[in-house]
Amino acid sequence: MAIGGRSDAQIFTKEAKKQSVNLENSGSFVSTFYKTYEKSDDIDAFVDTDGRVRGILTTSSYEARSFGIKTAMTIREALMLCPHLIIKAPNMSLYQKLSHKLHEFLQSKIPLIEQASIDEFYGDLSGWVEDDEVEQFIDNLRHEIKRELKLPVSIGAANTRFIAKLATSSAKPFGCKTIYANGVDSFIKDIPVKEFAGIGKSMQEKLSSVQIRTLGELQQRRGTIESWGPYAKELYKRVCGLSDENIKTTHKRKSIGISRTFDPIFDRGELRRRVHILARHLSYAILKLDVIPTVFHLSISYEMRQSSHKNISLAEIFTEKKFDSLCLSLFNEADIHKRLHAIRLSINCSSFTRDSKKELSLIGFEDDQKMKTLSEQTHKLREKYGLDAIKWASEL
Repeated sequence: MAIGGRSDAQIFTKEAKKQSVNLENSGSFVSTFYKTYEKSDDIDAFVDTDGRVRGILTTSSYEARSFGIKTAMTIREALMLCPHLIIKAPNMSLYQKLSHKLHEFLQSKIPLIEQASIDEFYGDLSGWVEDDEVEQFIDNLRHEIKRELKLPVSIGAANTRFIAKLATSSAKPFGCKTIYANGVDSFIKDIPVKEFAGIGKSMQEKLSSVQIRTLGELQQRRGTIESWGPYAKELYKRVCGLSDENIKTTHKRKSIGISRTFDPIFDRGELRRRVHILARHLSYAILKLDVIPTVFHLSISYEMRQSSHKNISLAEIFTEKKFDSLCLSLFNEADIHKRLHAIRLSINCSSFTRDSKKELSLIGFEDDQKMKTLSEQTHKLREKYGLDAIKWASEL
């Protein structure tokens, strides 16, 4: 079995539909815009009207992986490797519900809990569970979660979150593993560097260039690693289990964005129409969050692996009309490969503030307030009648 994912290009159709948008208590762990294909729960959700199978795999069962199925593989490729593979569409609303239940359950068992992603949590047991009782505690915990929530989880314990995360990975599926301080060296010895959180593709290439492929080899090359600067020094300490981060019990959303991939499009008028649509959806989410973004980013992906982007910092009152115009302006500036077809558009907003008096420009304040009121009233209508109840004429 595998779970598929695909870009919801139906967002650009002219037929009205009720697209789900849920930001309540979701942090940044759940996709803001629930895709329409969630309503279909099998392979039909990934077959277009022309018969083409679209989408990629977001995860797969261990049985499927034995056929060579991998995350991010196209569904078409996966079906060639395993024709009897069962493809299921994601159910983001269910994942969010279960994530909240798990978070609440863990909070009832451990004083300090941090949610790192929709399905990843860190807990601080110091002063709560004695070291010699940790193994039994986490084993009991995973069985309680399975019994109460019907969720199989894996749990790793160590003196830092970075080693605990590695321990969790090694405990899968549905297992537990405890790494004590004196056992870190032997535990990490043969683990590939790519498995460590914080070692990205560029760092992997840099390590490979000096024949470092495992965490054990990295540990033995302290001088080389530390010569690469402050970040590398901190990375070395994390790999050795000597550095950690404090548990953060609250998580603030730092950014929000929307992007869609589609068949190659050359018509710039159609691309601008799609920018309007993406801007409307993102504007709705921003107003729902009740934040004022001050950094705006738009990127375009083209055929032939070309891309371009444009960003701007702007501290002004947020209104839907102003945001729509800004996104269109960013698109016009970012579209540098005018001879190429575009295949993806992305808009992202970050650096939120809620103080419209102290931090924002007051130029044109009266007009902004009028447009802000209009945006708020439009938002209320959409919340009542659906996101597509009111559209810009430029979308049609």
